[in-house]
Amino acid sequence: MSNSNNTEAIEKLAAAIGENVYIDVAKWHLYLRDAHLHTVLAEQLYPILAEKITEEQVLHILRNISVKLGGGKLETPLANLLPMQSQMQLMDIIEEFAAA
Repeated sequence: MSNSNNTEAIEKLAAAIGENVYIDVAKWHLYLRDAHLHTVLAEQLYPILAEKITEEQVLHILRNISVKLGGGKLETPLANLLPMQSQMQLMDIIEEFAAA
């Protein structure tokens, strides 16, 4: 598969993530595209789409993506900011892309 095809596939995955997966901050839903986190997450997930992806693999990736808060005063893993509903939506998106 060419690099151009990979880039296009990552962009499609990022778009799906960005439109459907959100972080929850004080009961406000901030979608990952608005937080500029959708592409970095898609880039981490794309290489493992060919495998049978487990929830633990996805959580490991989410724990390794650091999100800066308060202008960088605090950092927390993306996994800490995704509510369960959003994690389930992410898994559905991953399964859909893996099957394609």
